[in-house]
Amino acid sequence: MPYLTSAPIDASVLSRSVASAARGGLVSFEGRVRDHHASRRVERLEYTAYGPMAEAACAGIVGEAERRWPVAVALAHRIGELAVGDVAVAVIVAAAHRDPAFEACRYVIDQVKARVPIWKREYYADGSIGWVDPTAPAGMIASVDPSAGPAR
Repeated sequence: MPYLTSAPIDASVLSRSVASAARGGLVSFEGRVRDHHASRRVERLEYTAYGPMAEAACAGIVGEAERRWPVAVALAHRIGELAVGDVAVAVIVAAAHRDPAFEACRYVIDQVKARVPIWKREYYADGSIGWVDPTAPAGMIASVDPSAGPAR
């Protein structure tokens, strides 16, 4: 299953992909598009990615988690234009017990934010556009110049 998708993310499909009778714990994380960032009103956003590299990075992160903990991981990240409230990323982790499921879920989302070449461009109510660096401290906008490229 590809990790990047332009279609809406259905967490129930992801959950079924990792479910089994041996895995009683299921932990999920959904990142949704907020209506604000750094005190600015967000109207919509757009994710772009270097597809082959992003897919490989996601596969590597999922593999790392599945080797480090006794878990099964499902991951999906949207690309393209998203509206406020849309699910942008989902991580579902199934395990026999809750501790490894929680630990692996946190690991996967943190690594996706840090390592996967996906860029977020926010469109603000005032008409400006900002590229957001996912590795920067919360609230930081890398650029508000519409002609500027991605921060990383």
